[in-house]
Amino acid sequence: MARFELKLPKMGESVAEATITSWLKEVGDTIELDEAIVEIATDKVDSEVPSEVEGTLVEILFSKDEVVAVGATIAIIETEAVEGSEVEVEPVPKVEDKIVAAASEIEKAIESVAVPISKTSESGKFYSPLVRNIAKTEGVSMDELETIKGSGKDGRVAKNDILAYIENRATASKHISKVQPAENEIASVPKHAQKAAPVSVNGEDEVIEMTRMGKLISKHMVDSVQTAAHVQSFIEIDVTNIVKWREKVKDAFFKREGEKLTFTPIFMQAVASTIKKYPLINIAVDGDFIVKKKNINLGMAAALADGNLIVPVIKNADQLNLVGMTKSVNDLANRARNNALKPDDIQDGTYTVTNVGGFGSVMGTPIINQPQVAILALGAIRKVPAVIETSEGDFIGIRQKMFVSHSYDHRVVNGALGGMFIKTLKEILEAWDLNQEF
Repeated sequence: MARFELKLPKMGESVAEATITSWLKEVGDTIELDEAIVEIATDKVDSEVPSEVEGTLVEILFSKDEVVAVGATIAIIETEAVEGSEVEVEPVPKVEDKIVAAASEIEKAIESVAVPISKTSESGKFYSPLVRNIAKTEGVSMDELETIKGSGKDGRVAKNDILAYIENRATASKHISKVQPAENEIASVPKHAQKAAPVSVNGEDEVIEMTRMGKLISKHMVDSVQTAAHVQSFIEIDVTNIVKWREKVKDAFFKREGEKLTFTPIFMQAVASTIKKYPLINIAVDGDFIVKKKNINLGMAAALADGNLIVPVIKNADQLNLVGMTKSVNDLANRARNNALKPDDIQDGTYTVTNVGGFGSVMGTPIINQPQVAILALGAIRKVPAVIETSEGDFIGIRQKMFVSHSYDHRVVNGALGGMFIKTLKEILEAWDLNQEF
């Protein structure tokens, strides 16, 4: 018999960990090749981890709701050894050693984002990655952790222990907040030490906990604002020719290709062409270095049924014609709505486009999707009166127009590059040929 270590796969450039949401197999179950074993969740996508081998599941190293670092071993599968095989199988350490090693890997990932809670306290107590993550999220200090009585082995603080402590602390806080300090006491508190007042809740209010994905997206957006120097440029584009052309060819397009032709693939193709002209918009920042991306991978922000957003990625978008772009856009949009995206579908994006016009917004100022340096928002297409220049003079006519807003990171993208980018995009779209084929 040989033992195979099932590891948490890489799920994106900025994803360092995932949460175990459900084990689909139990210890002792037979595992088929490519059979899903566990469900995981990140701030970008929910997915399944398939088995790379056939065999029997003999060990599960992480429980449901635990946070696991990318690359950590999450389970052991026992496989049949092939007689006479020359393949060398590395010896698998004891379960205790593997748990310690996995905890160490998680600790490194957590330390890389400056988690202030240590693995062990000065008194020698060990705190699991899950407990430390909860402590960080809820603002529980190491001194407070020391006071929590643990129900685990050797008095170790378990998940239920810290959750109970947080709940009791919140209850006590509500009682304390009812006692108003004297006016002179408030004045004596330095401004930098004052915190936002707690939200008042009465019997008619409904308190709804944010979803797991909602919490993670919230953190990702705040981190982006604190990282990048956001600047916006705006431009109005006349898309009358595109609207007329799509109306003329959409039925024939569907009949021939079996796909609905929307405006999105037309705009995405134009964005990819513009990026080729301005490759310094297709970069990432790594400390004091700029990473120029070889591939143009367009992220396409898509709304989910629960109100959250996800960003599937069209790989090598500049190499697709309109038919290929339409198939990719429709496929990713459909799978996003049906929660059927794979981890590979949402990673390696180099530039993002979001369609705020789909909700009726004229324009928007989107937050950059880190570690990218720019994001484009497409506004609603509207019929507006406009000046039409002709050889016989200027006239007022009805045109189809839309606003485009470009958010970019001013640390590495200056106003000239950010503005020229959307100016070129405008020129490409307004030069659309009404008589072209698809």
